[in-house]
Amino acid sequence: MLSKVPVSSTSTEAQPVEDDSPKALPVLGEQSNADNDINESLFIWGISDKAAQRKTISAYEGLFHLQQEKQQPQPEPVHKLGRGWSLEQNQESYCVSKDLILSERRMNCRVKMTQQMQNLHLSQSKKHSAPSSPNAAKRLYRNLSEKLKGSHSSFDEAYFRTRTDRLSLRKTSVNFQGNEAMFEAVEQQDMDAVLLLLEQYTPEELDLNTPNSEGLTPLDIAIMTNNVPIAKILLRTGARESPHFVSLESRTMHLNTLVQEAQDRVNELSAQVENEGLTLDNTEKQLKAWEWRHRLYRRMKTGFEHARAPEMPTNACLMVTSSVSLTVTFQEPLSTNAAVVTRYKVEWSKSKDFCPLAGEIIMDNLHTLRCTITGLITGQQYFVQVSAYNMKGWGPAQTTTPTCASPSNWKDCDDREPRHKGQNEVLESLLQQVRALHQHYSCRESSKLQTAGRKQSVSRSLKHLFHSSNKFVKTLKRGLYIAVVFYYKDNMLVTNEDQIPIVEIDDSHTSSITQDFLWFTKLSCMWEDIRWLRQSVPISMSSSTVLQTRQKMLAATAQLQNLLGTHNLGRVYYEPIKDRHGNILIVTIREVEMLYSFFNGKWMQISKLQSQRKSLSTPEEPTALDILLITIQDILSYHKRSHQRLSPGLYLGYLKLCSSVDQIKVLVTQKLPNILCHVKIRENNNISKEEWEWIQKLSGSESMESVDHTSDCPMQLFFYELQMAVKALLKQINIPLHQARNFRLYTQEVLEMGHNVSFLLLLPASDDVCTAPGQNNPYTPHSGFLNLPLQMFELGIVACFT
Repeated sequence: MLSKVPVSSTSTEAQPVEDDSPKALPVLGEQSNADNDINESLFIWGISDKAAQRKTISAYEGLFHLQQEKQQPQPEPVHKLGRGWSLEQNQESYCVSKDLILSERRMNCRVKMTQQMQNLHLSQSKKHSAPSSPNAAKRLYRNLSEKLKGSHSSFDEAYFRTRTDRLSLRKTSVNFQGNEAMFEAVEQQDMDAVLLLLEQYTPEELDLNTPNSEGLTPLDIAIMTNNVPIAKILLRTGARESPHFVSLESRTMHLNTLVQEAQDRVNELSAQVENEGLTLDNTEKQLKAWEWRHRLYRRMKTGFEHARAPEMPTNACLMVTSSVSLTVTFQEPLSTNAAVVTRYKVEWSKSKDFCPLAGEIIMDNLHTLRCTITGLITGQQYFVQVSAYNMKGWGPAQTTTPTCASPSNWKDCDDREPRHKGQNEVLESLLQQVRALHQHYSCRESSKLQTAGRKQSVSRSLKHLFHSSNKFVKTLKRGLYIAVVFYYKDNMLVTNEDQIPIVEIDDSHTSSITQDFLWFTKLSCMWEDIRWLRQSVPISMSSSTVLQTRQKMLAATAQLQNLLGTHNLGRVYYEPIKDRHGNILIVTIREVEMLYSFFNGKWMQISKLQSQRKSLSTPEEPTALDILLITIQDILSYHKRSHQRLSPGLYLGYLKLCSSVDQIKVLVTQKLPNILCHVKIRENNNISKEEWEWIQKLSGSESMESVDHTSDCPMQLFFYELQMAVKALLKQINIPLHQARNFRLYTQEVLEMGHNVSFLLLLPASDDVCTAPGQNNPYTPHSGFLNLPLQMFELGIVACFT
C-alpha cells in the first residue's frame, strides 16, 4: 500500500510568495486551468487533433452538476462547490473558477498563442462557478472522496429507477471528472487526493498518460515542480511523460510559451483593473487565477532549467538465472540532480567496450528495479551496463558486478537431463495399463459374482434391518476408525447429533497399523478412485490380514463419501490418534472455501463443540475422540502450515533422519512441516555452471578455510552467501560450529522442487545421517521441530510443489 505523505497547508490569509526555485510548490488554493474558449484555435504541442484534451469543466463542478441534474429537471445555478467556503468568503478568494476566465477570454480576443497551437478546436462545455480558498484543498478533496465513492445519499428514488439507463453516461462522466481531479490534485500537491484517486480508479480510467490542452500529463507537472513523492507514486502506477517532449529544445520552447501566455494574460488583466478600478470583481478574480498559474509555469520552467541528467544507478548486480537468461538488479542513483528518474536502460554486448551492442531494454515500469534479459546463447559471455534517465536526458552508464556473465545451469557441467524428465508420462502409461487389465477381469467375473450375490441377499437384508451401516459412530468401542475434519475459519462440520463424522474401519485390528496407515495416506491422493479400487481388490483377495484390513479401509472411505456427499476427504494427519482404551483414530482434514451444505451434516463453532464434549468426557481417561477435540487447534495449524509454499530462491536444507523398526522419520520444523529445516541463501534459484564446478571443488577440500575466497575470486559473493547460510542453519538446529566440521554438501545434484525453488543439502557425517533405534542423537535441536514419517513428508512435497 502506498504511504501517505503529509502535506503542509498554507494559511488562508497568507499571500502567495513568488519563488522560482525548483522545490515543491506549496498549496496556494484552487487553480484555474489554462483552458481555451471554443472560439480560440489551439494546437497541443506536437500532437494531432485526435489527441485527447483536458476538458474545461472542473472535476468538482461536474460531479455536483451530475447530482443536481438527476434530482431536478432544470437545476438552478449552484455556487457552493468551494472547499468548505461560504459565499461571503468567496469575495476574498485568491483562486477563480474557470468560467470567469473563459468569459474574460470571450471579451478579449487579443490572446496571443504560438504558431504550433492553431489547429485543435476544443468542444464547448457548460461552466459553473467554483470558488475556493488557498488552504481548503484538503477539505475539498475530502468532499471529492465521498463523491467519487459513488455515494447515493443525495439521490432520490427516481434516480435509482433510471440508474440502468444512465449507467454508461454516468461512468463516462465520473471517469472524466477523475481525470480532471488528478490534474488538480497534482497541481495542488495534495498527496491524499492523489492516493484516493489511484485507489478508486485504474490508471486507464484516470487516463494518466493523455496530455491535457497544455500538452502536459500529471507526471510532467510533478517532475517539473520536483514533487518527488507524487512523481514516484505516479511512476509506480504506470504514469508516463508527455510524448510531445521529444527533445530538450521542444520542452524548453513549450515551457517558454506557457509562461509567456500566462504573463500576457496577467498584464492585460492588470491593465483592466487599473483602468476600471474596483468595479469588476470578476476581473480581479481572473487576475488572481492567472497570477497563480503564471507562478506555476515559472516554477516548472525554473525546475527544468536547474535540473541535470541523473548520476549512475547504484548496486548494479548481474545474476545468471538460466541457460538462456541473465538478470540485472540495481537501485536508484545517489543523486537525481533535482529531477526524478523516469526510466532506465539496460544494455548488453559481447564486447567489453559495448561496441557493437547485442541489445537493450528501456524500462518504463519502475515498480521493481529488476530486468531479465532472455534469448541469450548458452555459454556466451555478455557484458551488461545500466543507465538512468530524467527530463534532462540519459546519465552515465554503470557496469554491473560482475562485469560479465555467461548464461548456464548446473546441468550443463555433464549435459545431464532433468531427473524427472518423462517419468510422469511413464507412470501415467503404467496406471492406464493397470486400469485396463482390471476392467477386463471385472467384466469376466461379473456374471459369477451375480450368482453368489443372490444367495446372500436374504441374510444381508436381515442384517441391515437391525444394523444400518449408513450411520456415523457416536462412541468409540476399541476399534480402528476414520474421522473427517472439515473446517471453515472457526467452524467445523458435525453430524446432526453434534458429533465429528466418524465411521468404523475394523473392530478387531492389531496393535501395529503403521504400514496400513502409510498405505491409507497414499490412498488420500486418489479419493475419486475409491470405487474402482474396491472393485479391483476382491480379484486378488486372499486370507491375508493386510488385504482384509485395506479392503475395510476402502469400504469405510466409500461409506464416508456417501454420507457426506463428496469424494474429497482432505489430507491425512501425519499420525493416528491412540488412547488407552485400544482405539485408533485416523484423521483427515480439509479446509473448504465456504460453508457448503453437506449431507447428514451441519456447521458448528469449534469452541462450542469443545465445550459440549468437555462436559461429557472423563478427564482421567480421555478417548481418542477427546484427544482429537483437545488438540484440534494444533491439528488445524499443522494442516494450514503444511500447505505453505516457499518463496522463489535458493535454499540450504538440513537432512537428518531417524529410524525405528517399521519406518523412517525426517526432521522438519513445525512452522513448515512439508519441507526440510532450511535457510534461504539468495533470491536467485539458479546454480550456474561455474558455481557448480566451484561446489565440486569445495566438496573435495578438507574445510572451507582451505578454499580460495580472496577478493579477486569470481565466486566470492556466492561463497559468502553460502557461508552465512551454513552458520544460520547450524544455529537454527542448535549445533555448535566446531561440531559441524565433518558436515558435507550434497554434490550429486541440486534439488529443484518446482515454482523456482531449489535446494542444496547439508548432511551430517555419514554415520550420523540416520539415527538407528536405541542410538542417542548427538544433535539435539531446539523446540519447534518435528520428526515426520518419510511417506508423509513425501506427500507434503508432492502436494505443495506440484
